[in-house]
Amino acid sequence: MNQNPLVSRPLPVLFAQFVGPAMVAMVLDGIQGMVDGLFLGRYAGPDAMASVNIANPFFQLIIGATMILCTGTMSAAGRALGAQDFSRAKNLYRSALVVLLSLTGLILAAGLLFARPIALFLGANAVLLPGAARYVRVIACFAPVIAFKIFFGFSGRLAGRPRLYLAGTITTLCANVLLDWVAVGLLGLGVTGAVTATGLAYLAGMLVVAPPMFRPSSPLNVFDGAFRGREIFLAACNGASEGVTYAAAALTVFLMNRAFMAYAGEDGVAAFTVINYAGNFVTLLMFGMSDGISPILSSNYGAGRLDRIRRTKAAALAGNFCIGLCLFLLFRLWGRQLIGLFFAAGDQRSARVLDLAARGAGIYGLSFLASGFNIVQSGYHTALGDALRSVAIAASRGIVFLPVSLALFSALLGVDGVWLAPPFAEAVTVLVCLLLHRPLRPLS
Repeated sequence: MNQNPLVSRPLPVLFAQFVGPAMVAMVLDGIQGMVDGLFLGRYAGPDAMASVNIANPFFQLIIGATMILCTGTMSAAGRALGAQDFSRAKNLYRSALVVLLSLTGLILAAGLLFARPIALFLGANAVLLPGAARYVRVIACFAPVIAFKIFFGFSGRLAGRPRLYLAGTITTLCANVLLDWVAVGLLGLGVTGAVTATGLAYLAGMLVVAPPMFRPSSPLNVFDGAFRGREIFLAACNGASEGVTYAAAALTVFLMNRAFMAYAGEDGVAAFTVINYAGNFVTLLMFGMSDGISPILSSNYGAGRLDRIRRTKAAALAGNFCIGLCLFLLFRLWGRQLIGLFFAAGDQRSARVLDLAARGAGIYGLSFLASGFNIVQSGYHTALGDALRSVAIAASRGIVFLPVSLALFSALLGVDGVWLAPPFAEAVTVLVCLLLHRPLRPLS
């Protein structure tokens, strides 16, 4: 009898053990992204907050590169562990470590050498360029730390430590709040203080999640296995949907920033920054659902337990829809109060930005009704090794339909059209998911 708990334990128990911590961890990740905005908005002003948002796609590049390897490796290794092929699982893990270290080294060098050109490319104007370039340069120094905090944390789920990533994320969040308060609130270091606080916070989180992966007794660890170029290439191709997801997120921020700069200037970018913080919070909550079910799906697929896969997917889809509906109503009914947390009371500039953001929240919130469905569908195909369908869904959300809808609706409706573009792209992607649906078959 297969003793793998992901295959043998009741699904409600696995949901509590894996999906619950994954969602909480992702929620805390979302809050962490908002921490910098809260401190910068209150102590350094809207321009500092907008500078960070302009440079945010570079941060997304680090996350996206990590997720390509992380998700693809965990999916392939999970199927291998489910099929009792321990040697292949360890080879995949060792190969991913080598590639991730090399990749983040290249990102680090690019950020140090080309910070200003990167900030200009991302849309920074003369006002935002100094802060955006500074953010790129400093966050690049922490690229390996950020990547391995995520990688080791996700590894814990397959190694029987589903709460490990949550523990690391709690540590990262607490450290970020404390360091932001000191660097931005007390010392007045602005963007430099905020980005340094973020990097050091990830270092604290990495120190929490890394130790179990250095134990030879762990089924996945840094000592066992051999480098297998073909294996990790195929795993990375399967994980490409996650890379596409983060590339789409970066592209979304890039295009939306440019559109808001064109239609509303720095105030528009600052307004979108606040909405994007809240939007990331919701999206990460939904990704927590998808990430939490991934080891359950991949392990049961390797073991041939298709009935458990269907039930797990159905529960995740229902859960994400309920989350999206609740957050949509929150944006519609209490959007102004939520957004007001990011700004100091009585400031005229902040009041203009608040008006822009509050109006946009009601429109942008429509995207939450469909995004959870799309996120689970993409993650489902990745867990089962179906890279093409997963990539197609992930690309549809932000790379294919967003630029088209942004160009169309902004030309017709101005600023309101910019806010409407993401909900339209998510709605069309739902149709793509339905067209790509196929009956579930055993692993050959």
